[in-house]
Amino acid sequence: MAVPKPKRIAIKIDMTPMVDIAFLLLVFFMSTTQFKPPEEFTVSIPGSHSEIKLPESDVIIITIPKQNKVYLTTGAANLDVKYGFISETETGQITSKEFSTHELPVTITNYRLHNPKVRIIARVDKEADYGLVEDVMAALQKNKMTRFHLITELETEPEGVRPAGEAG
Repeated sequence: MAVPKPKRIAIKIDMTPMVDIAFLLLVFFMSTTQFKPPEEFTVSIPGSHSEIKLPESDVIIITIPKQNKVYLTTGAANLDVKYGFISETETGQITSKEFSTHELPVTITNYRLHNPKVRIIARVDKEADYGLVEDVMAALQKNKMTRFHLITELETEPEGVRPAGEAG
């Protein structure tokens, strides 16, 4: 006669604590992460219909807010401090450094010696004086830096409005 096998006891694992920990980690990371670094000054950029992807690395950003001053930053914070683009305060907060249109080409040339692939991007407020923007462009052109990107806001056309010359 065969010996009956003893019944197996089902093992049940409670998943509630693991879900709680997962949600706590999710809330922690969401509350401590900075998705966009805080801007030192706000720039209201002009609109355009051009849609070109800007580079995210190897860039020098020339910022001209409506206060009509010229600031420089780059994509690498350690090089920013090394080359004088930005400076650190006593609290460790990094602030942009202001440049004149005469210092601008020399500083960019020094940075380009370190990284020849660097590209220039201009963030200009739409209420800034055009004369200052023209001076910056002339200083860059004088030093053979004729290629740069101008950041603009992509304008969307209202629905039902067609460009001139397009038949409906």
